[in-house]
Amino acid sequence: MPVTHNHVAKVIAIDGPSGSGKSTIAKELAHALNVLYIDTGAMFRALAFIADEKKIILKEGFALNEFLSSLKIEYKLSDSVLIRVNGQDLTERIREHHVSGLASIISQLPSVRKYLLDFQRSLALDKICVMEGRDIGTVVFPDSFCKFFITASVDIRAERRLKQLRENGDTTITLSQIIEDVRLRDETDMNRSVAPLKKAEDALLLDTSNLELKDVIHILSNETKFRAAHLGFNL
Repeated sequence: MPVTHNHVAKVIAIDGPSGSGKSTIAKELAHALNVLYIDTGAMFRALAFIADEKKIILKEGFALNEFLSSLKIEYKLSDSVLIRVNGQDLTERIREHHVSGLASIISQLPSVRKYLLDFQRSLALDKICVMEGRDIGTVVFPDSFCKFFITASVDIRAERRLKQLRENGDTTITLSQIIEDVRLRDETDMNRSVAPLKKAEDALLLDTSNLELKDVIHILSNETKFRAAHLGFNL
């Protein structure tokens, strides 16, 4: 007889550093399990993009609060529209390289994290979902029934990022620039005062540096199904 726990969130939490492959892995895992995929990084990127467009100074204060109260975020409207803010489809725009640095800055602001925390929790109220970010298993859903921390070497992560940018038509950035950006992002994310990047104590650590995507999905899918069955969750 499975053991059920009412206080356990029906969330598969995937955390990890920038460029570790979290988004791709989370998407594929959600597809394999036929559950909702929630990309929290896309939300920070979207807010950063709009704030930059509106010339909002990225620091706590009245202007930032006014900015946040003016936003209407819509998530996963269709297969092609991941995120829309105030009617503007930002699915592709948030992947532009300069948005990464802005997202890292805006994600350190407590009011922004609170705003998105409420939104993220509202998306996962009554259905099993895969949610990925940097603090899902530690802050957003510390009671997730399944937690994974995905990582890879700095060089591998930079190479993956370069490949993604090249596929999107960006030929201006070099591998050495991206390696430096990845290192800086890691340092910023791990040392920020609000919700720093760290592995939850009960998360399964997986280094994907030398693993094929299909092998990663196989490992995570089996672990998730095992935990879901134990808790009586239908997958």
